[in-house]
Amino acid sequence: MLYWLTALSDGGDVFNLFRYITFRAGGAFMTALVFGFIFGPPLINVLRRTQGKGQPIRTDGPDGHIVKAGTPTMGGLLIVGALLTSSLLWARLDNGFVWLVLFVTVTFGLIGFADDYAKVAKQNSKGVSGRTRLLLGFVIAAIAGYWATMLHPEALQFQLALPVFKNTLINLGFFFIPFSMFVVVGAANAVNLTDGLDGLAIMPVMIAAGTLGVIAYAVGRVDFTEYLDVHYVPGTGEILIFSAGLFGGGLGFLWYNAPPAAVFMGDTGSLALGGALGAIAVATKHELVLGIVGGLFVVEALSVIIQVLYFKRTGKRVFLMAPIHHHYEKKGWAEPTIVIRFWIIAVILAMIGLATLKVR
Repeated sequence: MLYWLTALSDGGDVFNLFRYITFRAGGAFMTALVFGFIFGPPLINVLRRTQGKGQPIRTDGPDGHIVKAGTPTMGGLLIVGALLTSSLLWARLDNGFVWLVLFVTVTFGLIGFADDYAKVAKQNSKGVSGRTRLLLGFVIAAIAGYWATMLHPEALQFQLALPVFKNTLINLGFFFIPFSMFVVVGAANAVNLTDGLDGLAIMPVMIAAGTLGVIAYAVGRVDFTEYLDVHYVPGTGEILIFSAGLFGGGLGFLWYNAPPAAVFMGDTGSLALGGALGAIAVATKHELVLGIVGGLFVVEALSVIIQVLYFKRTGKRVFLMAPIHHHYEKKGWAEPTIVIRFWIIAVILAMIGLATLKVR
């Protein structure tokens, strides 16, 4: 919205600053951060009053989680609200990629909200059925995949770009849409599985979003893509503003989610943020790089898949408990130790993901 102030510029005044994506990204970050600090306390108070007993705690979970009973959920509303406000205020609203990632974020957030509401209303940890959530998620992801394809240059439509092998494109044809569906839905559910300890999911999401934002800015500039020898996707630079808003909103939320958490993000936040990461990856043609940058989420999801499949086949467990962060809880690791070490892993993976821009 504020981009239109450039119409008042003569090229040498303060209004000219709004032409620059980096300036507006800084504005989006600060807007989302301040939004979180201002609206965090009243939102938490409302959630406490309306939810009563708060988010139901799994009876088969680690014993230490019993003390979390009564903590309100749906804190993801704070992140999504900050993200929406900052993006609509600072991004160019004539950019299709901005609306694409906002569409995925909001719709997945609505799925998560329905799930959180069902859990709180029924006071059990089941919520909306997994089949319903997956079905809705795949429908949204199909729309997003096709939408992204229509925004891509003709030479990149329905193509899968490979990291490192930069001149290589694999024409998936129609199958690019199912592939993009898998990326978006997989990212959403992987983040959802990671959200099991105070502060565990939000920081890796912020790290991944920041990394993907830098990638989006790079592939949206023809001079950068020529230097890095990566595929040019015009218009994706505006996604940096969305990513900056996510980072700022995430920091604002972490202020209240730090141990001991005053609020949980719930599925409202985890599905929205995971879906956003998947949408950015599809938009920027860096779907495979997301698997590196978001490798922590991949491991969390794989731990659940391995546990379920192995148990069905043998009746035994590979991990003491899945997802894998609970395995380490069962082994006696303190919750802050697990969280901080997982954050470190997320930073390392983000650096490796960024390195793929130059390595060939």
